[in-house]
Amino acid sequence: MIDAWPDPEAALAGFLAKYDPDIADKARTAMRRLRDRLPAADAMIYDNYNGLVMGFSPDERPSNAILSLLALPGHITLCFLQGARLDDPDGLLKGAGSTVRHVRLKGPDDLDDPKIAGLIDRALSGARVPPAEGRKGRMYVKSVSAKQRPRSRM
Repeated sequence: MIDAWPDPEAALAGFLAKYDPDIADKARTAMRRLRDRLPAADAMIYDNYNGLVMGFSPDERPSNAILSLLALPGHITLCFLQGARLDDPDGLLKGAGSTVRHVRLKGPDDLDDPKIAGLIDRALSGARVPPAEGRKGRMYVKSVSAKQRPRSRM
Protein backbone atom coordinates (compact mmCIF):
# COMPACT_ATOMS: atom_id res chain seq x y z
CA MET A 1 0.00 0.00 0.00
CA ILE A 2 3.06 2.28 0.21
CA ASP A 3 2.61 3.68 -3.32
CA ALA A 4 -1.15 4.20 -2.88
CA TRP A 5 -0.41 7.27 -0.71
CA PRO A 6 2.07 9.46 -2.59
CA ASP A 7 1.86 12.19 0.06
CA PRO A 8 2.13 10.52 3.48
CA GLU A 9 2.16 13.90 5.28
CA ALA A 10 -1.22 14.77 3.78
CA ALA A 11 -2.53 11.28 4.57
CA LEU A 12 -1.37 11.61 8.18
CA ALA A 13 -3.07 14.99 8.49
CA GLY A 14 -6.30 13.45 7.21
CA PHE A 15 -6.07 10.53 9.64
CA LEU A 16 -5.44 12.90 12.57
CA ALA A 17 -8.35 15.14 11.53
CA LYS A 18 -10.73 12.39 12.72
CA TYR A 19 -9.57 12.90 16.33
CA ASP A 20 -10.53 15.50 18.91
CA PRO A 21 -8.20 18.48 18.40
CA ASP A 22 -6.34 17.95 21.71
CA ILE A 23 -5.47 14.32 20.95
CA ALA A 24 -4.63 15.15 17.33
CA ASP A 25 -2.24 17.91 18.43
CA LYS A 26 -0.56 15.68 21.03
CA ALA A 27 -0.20 12.81 18.57
CA ARG A 28 1.10 15.06 15.77
CA THR A 29 3.70 16.66 18.04
CA ALA A 30 4.81 13.36 19.58
CA MET A 31 5.14 11.77 16.12
CA ARG A 32 7.20 14.71 14.90
CA ARG A 33 9.47 14.51 17.95
CA LEU A 34 10.05 10.80 17.47
CA ARG A 35 10.76 11.30 13.77
CA ASP A 36 13.27 14.02 14.66
CA ARG A 37 14.88 11.75 17.23
CA LEU A 38 15.01 8.77 14.85
CA PRO A 39 15.92 10.22 11.44
CA ALA A 40 17.30 6.87 10.21
CA ALA A 41 14.09 4.97 11.00
CA ASP A 42 11.22 4.44 8.60
CA ALA A 43 7.97 5.85 10.00
CA MET A 44 5.19 3.44 9.04
CA ILE A 45 1.60 4.66 9.36
CA TYR A 46 -1.27 2.29 10.08
CA ASP A 47 -4.78 3.70 10.37
CA ASN A 48 -6.12 0.60 12.10
CA TYR A 49 -9.48 -0.46 13.45
CA ASN A 50 -8.67 0.69 17.01
CA GLY A 51 -6.44 3.70 16.39
CA LEU A 52 -3.72 5.44 14.42
CA VAL A 53 -0.22 3.99 14.70
CA MET A 54 3.13 5.33 13.60
CA GLY A 55 5.73 2.60 13.91
CA PHE A 56 9.47 3.22 13.78
CA SER A 57 11.61 0.59 12.11
CA PRO A 58 15.25 0.51 10.95
CA ASP A 59 14.00 -0.69 7.55
CA GLU A 60 10.78 -1.50 5.67
CA ARG A 61 10.14 -4.65 7.69
CA PRO A 62 7.43 -4.13 10.31
CA SER A 63 8.83 -7.09 12.25
CA ASN A 64 11.99 -5.04 12.92
CA ALA A 65 10.08 -2.06 14.35
CA ILE A 66 11.37 -0.85 17.69
CA LEU A 67 8.83 1.77 18.81
CA SER A 68 5.39 2.93 17.86
CA LEU A 69 3.09 5.71 18.87
CA LEU A 70 -0.60 4.87 19.15
CA ALA A 71 -3.31 7.53 19.06
CA LEU A 72 -6.62 6.49 20.58
CA PRO A 73 -9.69 8.68 21.19
CA GLY A 74 -8.69 9.56 24.77
CA HIS A 75 -4.88 9.33 24.87
CA ILE A 76 -1.61 8.53 23.16
CA THR A 77 0.61 5.60 24.03
CA LEU A 78 4.27 4.91 23.36
CA CYS A 79 4.78 1.23 22.60
CA PHE A 80 8.06 -0.61 22.93
CA LEU A 81 7.70 -3.36 20.36
CA GLN A 82 10.59 -5.37 21.78
CA GLY A 83 9.76 -4.26 25.29
CA ALA A 84 9.27 -7.58 27.08
CA ARG A 85 13.05 -7.88 27.41
CA LEU A 86 13.65 -4.17 28.09
CA ASP A 87 15.26 -3.12 31.38
CA ASP A 88 12.70 -0.97 33.22
CA PRO A 89 14.26 0.14 36.53
CA ASP A 90 11.47 2.64 37.24
CA GLY A 91 8.59 0.23 36.55
CA LEU A 92 7.00 2.44 33.89
CA LEU A 93 6.19 -0.22 31.33
CA LYS A 94 2.72 -1.76 31.27
CA GLY A 95 1.58 -4.97 29.64
CA ALA A 96 2.15 -8.65 30.17
CA GLY A 97 2.41 -10.02 26.63
CA SER A 98 5.38 -11.91 25.29
CA THR A 99 6.68 -9.00 23.19
CA VAL A 100 5.23 -5.48 23.62
CA ARG A 101 5.19 -3.09 26.57
CA HIS A 102 3.79 0.44 26.64
CA VAL A 103 3.67 3.74 28.50
CA ARG A 104 0.64 6.02 28.35
CA LEU A 105 1.74 9.58 27.67
CA LYS A 106 0.05 12.66 29.10
CA GLY A 107 1.48 14.56 26.16
CA PRO A 108 4.49 14.86 23.88
CA ASP A 109 6.60 16.48 26.62
CA ASP A 110 6.65 13.09 28.37
CA LEU A 111 9.09 11.98 25.65
CA ASP A 112 11.62 14.36 27.27
CA ASP A 113 11.17 12.85 30.73
CA PRO A 114 14.56 11.29 31.59
CA LYS A 115 12.93 8.01 32.62
CA ILE A 116 11.00 7.66 29.34
CA ALA A 117 13.96 8.94 27.30
CA GLY A 118 16.07 6.29 29.05
CA LEU A 119 13.61 3.58 28.03
CA ILE A 120 13.77 4.81 24.44
CA ASP A 121 17.58 4.81 24.53
CA ARG A 122 17.66 1.25 25.92
CA ALA A 123 15.11 0.09 23.34
CA LEU A 124 17.22 1.53 20.51
CA SER A 125 20.53 0.20 21.79
CA GLY A 126 19.10 -3.27 22.42
CA ALA A 127 17.06 -3.57 19.22
CA ARG A 128 17.42 -6.77 17.20
CA VAL A 129 18.12 -4.57 14.16
CA PRO A 130 19.25 -1.06 15.14
CA PRO A 131 18.75 1.96 12.86
CA ALA A 132 21.79 2.43 10.61
CA GLU A 133 23.94 5.53 11.04
CA GLY A 134 23.56 7.95 8.15
CA ARG A 135 20.45 6.28 6.72
CA LYS A 136 17.59 8.62 5.85
CA GLY A 137 14.32 7.06 6.93
CA ARG A 138 11.11 7.49 4.97
CA MET A 139 7.52 7.94 6.05
CA TYR A 140 4.77 5.98 4.33
CA VAL A 141 1.29 4.58 4.84
CA LYS A 142 1.36 0.82 5.33
CA SER A 143 -2.36 0.14 5.75
CA VAL A 144 -5.76 1.69 6.33
CA SER A 145 -8.61 -0.34 7.79
CA ALA A 146 -11.91 0.00 5.97
CA LYS A 147 -13.80 -0.41 9.25
CA GLN A 148 -12.73 1.75 12.20
CA ARG A 149 -13.89 2.60 15.67
CA PRO A 150 -14.85 6.25 16.23
CA ARG A 151 -11.77 8.45 16.69
CA SER A 152 -13.49 11.32 18.48
CA ARG A 153 -15.17 11.43 21.87
CA MET A 154 -17.44 14.30 20.78
